[in-house]
Amino acid sequence: MLGNVLRLTLVFNDRAAFSLGGSSTWFFTLTSSLATLALLYFVPRFTTKSWLILGGFALGGVVGNLIDRLTKYPGFPNGHVVDFIQIPFNFPIFNIADMAITITAVIIAIRFIRGERLGGSK
Repeated sequence: MLGNVLRLTLVFNDRAAFSLGGSSTWFFTLTSSLATLALLYFVPRFTTKSWLILGGFALGGVVGNLIDRLTKYPGFPNGHVVDFIQIPFNFPIFNIADMAITITAVIIAIRFIRGERLGGSK
């Protein structure tokens, strides 16, 4: 699509983000379900706009992949996530939800290292 930098390649992934982890789709479905419930509980309690945005991105990424795991072939709870973004360097094919989860996790880790509390100060 963009020369050698970006290609759109459709794959159905039974692994975790960026095709990591073994073929344990039911485990990722359970983990995503628990993460969704945790985010639905914690995100409304966040007190700053930046934490709310991070929570929204995390929730969107987790729910996006969870919907695929619940609805795509071969069916509940073993559905495969639709991945389609391919970049060079033999990097695993991924999707926008994977990017949201990964970028959010990195930013949250950096904020924790800097001494910030989850959700902002209260």
